[in-house]
Amino acid sequence: MNDHSGIPLSYGSDAPYHYYEIEPSERNKRFELTSDLCIMDDEYYFIRGCLEIPILEEDENFIWDVWVSISKASYRKVIEEWNNKGRENTSPYFGWLATLIPGYPETLNLKTNVHIRQIGYRPFIELEPTMHPLALEQRNGIDFERVKEIQKMMQ
Repeated sequence: MNDHSGIPLSYGSDAPYHYYEIEPSERNKRFELTSDLCIMDDEYYFIRGCLEIPILEEDENFIWDVWVSISKASYRKVIEEWNNKGRENTSPYFGWLATLIPGYPETLNLKTNVHIRQIGYRPFIELEPTMHPLALEQRNGIDFERVKEIQKMMQ
């Protein structure tokens, strides 16, 4: 175990990428945004979740707090189950990553599966197993030196 006090193990975004592409004066008109869910123009639906990357030789994960675009039908199902015990037993929802993560090649629109977890926990975001560096890190894990690199990049 490393002593990593003071080194953040999570970074993220308060809104989907699309939110930041809209003029601030237009955002309140076009978005319904909560800490976990977002609707844009009554047409595009987003859910916030955790893209977890195992830290090798540690009992912790590094977490990218991300947004995923899901279909209207999936969004409706999520809303129906949101406050229900046992919601973690629902099948995963397909989605597209809607967060631009610095330090990687293009991350927008990477294919994902959104796994709803028990009440009080944000969904787990699983990337499609491709050769994209972020997907490789999620599958294979990262060492603590990589966590330090991410911290430097995010400062």
